[in-house]
Amino acid sequence: MKKIPVRHLKDSFFEDRFSIRAIEPLVANVDLIHELHRHDFYFILFIKNGNGEHEIDFVKHVVKDFSVFFIRPGQVHQLKLQKGSSGFMIQFTSDFYAPKEVPAMQVLRKVSNKNLCQLSEMRIEQIYLLLNSILQEFTQKQERYTEVIKSYLNVLFISIARQSYHPNKIPNEAKLYAQERLEELQDLLEKNIHTKKQVNDYAEMLSMTPYQLNAITKASLKKTVSELINEYIILEAKRILIGTVSQVNQVADTLGYDDPSYFIRFFKKQTGLTPEAFRQNFK
Repeated sequence: MKKIPVRHLKDSFFEDRFSIRAIEPLVANVDLIHELHRHDFYFILFIKNGNGEHEIDFVKHVVKDFSVFFIRPGQVHQLKLQKGSSGFMIQFTSDFYAPKEVPAMQVLRKVSNKNLCQLSEMRIEQIYLLLNSILQEFTQKQERYTEVIKSYLNVLFISIARQSYHPNKIPNEAKLYAQERLEELQDLLEKNIHTKKQVNDYAEMLSMTPYQLNAITKASLKKTVSELINEYIILEAKRILIGTVSQVNQVADTLGYDDPSYFIRFFKKQTGLTPEAFRQNFK
C-alpha cells in the first residue's frame, strides 16, 4: 500500500514558516488536485468562487463560493478544485503563530475546530481585504513584516469566528464558557489520545470533575466524554492505517494498546470493520 505523505512546511523554502498565495494561477487552465496527505502545519483554504470536493479526515465536503477550510496539523485530506476558481491558500506552523495572549489562541482553536466555515458575501469581502494586505506584506517583506502578518492573522481569525454569532444577540456567558471548555477538550484529545484514554485524565487537565465535563459534552454534542474519546481513538487509528504501512499490532502499540486483539475488537465494535478490512476498503 502506498504511504500517505506528510508535508513539512519547515522543510520547504518558506523560511518564516508561513506562506500565502493566490490560487488563481494554480487553476487557470487545469483542476488543482491534492492527493491524500497530512500536514505538520495549519492549512487554510479561502474560496471566493469555485467548485470541487474536499475530503478531510474521511468526511467529504462540497467546495462552493464563500467557504473557508481549516486543516489542523495531523489531519489527513485530499482536494479537487476545479479550474477557474479564485481564492487564497495560507500555511503556517504552530511556532510561527504563537501569541502569548490566551484569548488569541482561543480564537484560533475556535475557528480551526470546524473544518468548514461558510461565510456571507459581505464577510468574504472584508476578509479579502485582510488577505490582500497579508499577501502584500509577505511579498514585499519590509521591516518587521512577520509581526504585521501575525497581527493581521489575529484580525482574520476574529472576523471568521464572528460569523458563528448572531449579530444582534449577546452571547450567553454560560454557553461561552461551555464552548471554550469543549474546544479545550478537543484540543487535548488531539494531542494526547495516544497516551490518555480515561475521562478522569481530561477532567483533571481541565480542572473539572468528570460530571461537569460530561454535562458539557452532553449539552453541546449529545455525547458523553467516553464516546468522544472513542471517536478520537478511531479517527487516529484510521489516520495511521491509511497513512502508514504499519501492521495492525504496530498500530495498536502506537495507540497505547498492549493487546492487539483487544484493539481489533474495539475498532470493529466502533466501525463495523476490522482494522485490516477498513484499510483494504479504502484502497
